[in-house]
Amino acid sequence: MATQPVIARKAHVAIHVKNVAASTEFYRRLFGIDPCKVRTAYAKFDVANPPLNFTLNESADASQGGLSHLGIQVESTADVLAMRQTWQERGLLPRDEMKTECCYALQDKAWVRDPDGNEWEVFAVLQDNLPEKPAPEKSCCAPGCC
Repeated sequence: MATQPVIARKAHVAIHVKNVAASTEFYRRLFGIDPCKVRTAYAKFDVANPPLNFTLNESADASQGGLSHLGIQVESTADVLAMRQTWQERGLLPRDEMKTECCYALQDKAWVRDPDGNEWEVFAVLQDNLPEKPAPEKSCCAPGCC
Protein backbone atom coordinates (compact mmCIF):
# COMPACT_ATOMS: atom_id res chain seq x y z
CA MET A 1 0.00 0.00 0.00
CA ALA A 2 1.51 3.33 -1.08
CA THR A 3 1.52 6.10 1.46
CA GLN A 4 0.25 9.57 0.62
CA PRO A 5 3.01 12.13 0.10
CA VAL A 6 3.51 14.56 2.96
CA ILE A 7 3.57 18.24 2.05
CA ALA A 8 6.38 19.87 4.04
CA ARG A 9 5.80 23.39 5.36
CA LYS A 10 9.46 24.38 5.49
CA ALA A 11 12.96 23.12 6.13
CA HIS A 12 14.46 23.31 9.61
CA VAL A 13 18.12 23.99 10.36
CA ALA A 14 19.46 24.25 13.91
CA ILE A 15 23.02 25.28 14.67
CA HIS A 16 25.14 25.39 17.82
CA VAL A 17 26.56 28.84 18.58
CA LYS A 18 28.86 30.13 21.30
CA ASN A 19 26.83 33.29 21.95
CA VAL A 20 23.15 33.49 21.05
CA ALA A 21 23.01 37.29 21.40
CA ALA A 22 25.89 37.88 18.96
CA SER A 23 24.58 35.25 16.53
CA THR A 24 21.05 36.67 16.76
CA GLU A 25 22.35 40.07 15.67
CA PHE A 26 24.23 38.50 12.75
CA TYR A 27 21.22 36.49 11.54
CA ARG A 28 18.89 39.46 12.09
CA ARG A 29 21.01 41.30 9.54
CA LEU A 30 21.44 38.30 7.26
CA PHE A 31 17.72 37.50 7.02
CA GLY A 32 16.50 41.10 7.44
CA ILE A 33 14.01 40.08 10.14
CA ASP A 34 13.82 39.88 13.92
CA PRO A 35 13.68 36.49 15.59
CA CYS A 36 10.15 35.31 16.36
CA LYS A 37 11.20 33.62 19.61
CA VAL A 38 14.06 34.39 22.00
CA ARG A 39 14.78 32.55 25.23
CA THR A 40 17.88 31.95 27.32
CA ALA A 41 20.49 30.31 25.04
CA TYR A 42 17.95 30.00 22.18
CA ALA A 43 16.57 32.04 19.28
CA LYS A 44 14.30 31.14 16.37
CA PHE A 45 13.88 32.86 13.02
CA ASP A 46 10.81 32.07 10.91
CA VAL A 47 12.18 33.00 7.49
CA ALA A 48 9.56 33.49 4.75
CA ASN A 49 11.89 33.42 1.75
CA PRO A 50 13.21 30.80 1.50
CA PRO A 51 10.75 29.05 3.84
CA LEU A 52 13.01 28.13 6.75
CA ASN A 53 12.67 27.39 10.46
CA PHE A 54 16.16 28.44 11.62
CA THR A 55 17.24 28.09 15.25
CA LEU A 56 20.29 29.03 17.29
CA ASN A 57 21.19 26.82 20.25
CA GLU A 58 23.89 28.13 22.58
CA SER A 59 26.57 25.60 23.48
CA ALA A 60 29.82 26.25 25.31
CA ASP A 61 31.63 23.73 23.12
CA ALA A 62 30.21 24.99 19.80
CA SER A 63 32.73 24.71 17.02
CA GLN A 64 32.78 26.95 13.96
CA GLY A 65 29.57 26.29 12.10
CA GLY A 66 28.49 23.59 14.57
CA LEU A 67 25.43 21.87 13.16
CA SER A 68 22.87 20.85 15.77
CA HIS A 69 20.38 19.02 13.57
CA LEU A 70 18.22 19.25 10.44
CA GLY A 71 14.51 18.89 10.10
CA ILE A 72 11.32 19.03 8.11
CA GLN A 73 8.37 20.84 9.64
CA VAL A 74 5.00 19.42 8.65
CA GLU A 75 1.42 20.42 9.33
CA SER A 76 0.17 17.69 11.66
CA THR A 77 0.90 14.61 13.75
CA ALA A 78 -0.66 12.55 10.95
CA ASP A 79 2.02 13.91 8.63
CA VAL A 80 4.75 13.04 11.17
CA LEU A 81 3.42 9.48 11.34
CA ALA A 82 3.14 9.24 7.54
CA MET A 83 6.76 10.40 7.11
CA ARG A 84 7.85 8.01 9.86
CA GLN A 85 6.14 5.14 8.00
CA THR A 86 7.79 6.18 4.72
CA TRP A 87 11.19 6.22 6.42
CA GLN A 88 10.54 2.73 7.82
CA GLU A 89 9.46 1.46 4.40
CA ARG A 90 12.76 2.82 3.03
CA GLY A 91 14.75 0.85 5.58
CA LEU A 92 15.45 3.63 8.10
CA LEU A 93 14.97 3.25 11.86
CA PRO A 94 12.95 6.21 13.16
CA ARG A 95 12.69 7.07 16.86
CA ASP A 96 9.53 8.73 18.15
CA GLU A 97 9.35 11.70 20.44
CA MET A 98 5.68 12.55 20.92
CA LYS A 99 4.13 15.30 23.02
CA THR A 100 7.58 16.64 23.87
CA GLU A 101 8.43 20.19 24.89
CA CYS A 102 11.30 21.35 22.71
CA CYS A 103 12.30 24.77 21.44
CA TYR A 104 9.65 26.26 23.73
CA ALA A 105 6.90 24.46 21.84
CA LEU A 106 4.90 21.25 22.30
CA GLN A 107 5.75 18.95 19.39
CA ASP A 108 5.26 15.50 17.94
CA LYS A 109 8.33 14.26 16.07
CA ALA A 110 10.31 11.35 14.72
CA TRP A 111 14.09 11.21 14.29
CA VAL A 112 16.57 9.36 12.07
CA ARG A 113 20.38 9.51 12.03
CA ASP A 114 22.55 9.46 8.91
CA PRO A 115 25.75 7.36 8.70
CA ASP A 116 27.85 10.32 9.86
CA GLY A 117 25.68 10.94 12.92
CA ASN A 118 23.71 13.90 11.56
CA GLU A 119 20.23 13.93 13.06
CA TRP A 120 17.10 14.61 11.00
CA GLU A 121 13.68 15.21 12.50
CA VAL A 122 10.20 15.47 11.06
CA PHE A 123 7.97 17.45 13.41
CA ALA A 124 4.64 19.16 13.90
CA VAL A 125 4.19 22.02 16.34
CA LEU A 126 1.12 21.40 18.50
CA GLN A 127 1.47 24.50 20.69
CA ASP A 128 4.02 27.29 20.30
CA ASN A 129 5.66 29.96 22.45
CA LEU A 130 5.63 28.07 25.73
CA PRO A 131 7.14 29.97 28.65
CA GLU A 132 10.76 29.53 29.60
CA LYS A 133 11.45 27.00 32.35
CA PRO A 134 14.57 26.48 34.49
CA ALA A 135 17.56 25.38 32.39
CA PRO A 136 17.35 21.72 31.37
CA GLU A 137 20.27 19.40 32.12
CA LYS A 138 21.01 18.96 28.44
CA SER A 139 20.50 21.17 25.43
CA CYS A 140 17.06 21.28 23.92
CA CYS A 141 16.47 20.60 20.27
CA ALA A 142 18.27 17.29 20.06
CA PRO A 143 16.87 13.77 19.99
CA GLY A 144 15.74 12.75 23.45
CA CYS A 145 16.43 16.23 24.79
CA CYS A 146 13.24 16.61 26.70
